[in-house]
Amino acid sequence: MLKLQKPTESELDILRILWKKNQASVREVHEELSLTKDAGYTNTLKLMQIMYEKKLLLRDNSSKIHIYTPNVSREQGQQQFLPKFIDTFFAGSSTQLVMQALGNHTPTENEIEEIQALLDRIKNK
Repeated sequence: MLKLQKPTESELDILRILWKKNQASVREVHEELSLTKDAGYTNTLKLMQIMYEKKLLLRDNSSKIHIYTPNVSREQGQQQFLPKFIDTFFAGSSTQLVMQALGNHTPTENEIEEIQALLDRIKNK
């Protein structure tokens, strides 16, 4: 797995957009960001250039408009950054992470079924 630098909160916002769209120009990302944040176009452009340098994004330079794609899937990012997050914020306790998550978010029926299926698989190992 490619070892990546941990993205900043602003970089995560861009990654979320690109995970949803699969690929986009700076303008498309900026328009999406502008729906929820006060972000200038040049700031979005600079951030995406930095993310490209950090290898968080790939860039297609074959046309006048550069198209960016994420260089890491959401799942790869979660696998790479979650252990440090658990160590830092939950003293290494995945139980505390789950308890905090479930205590602050009401899961849907589907989520409860998925959680139960995971717990069943863990128990039956």
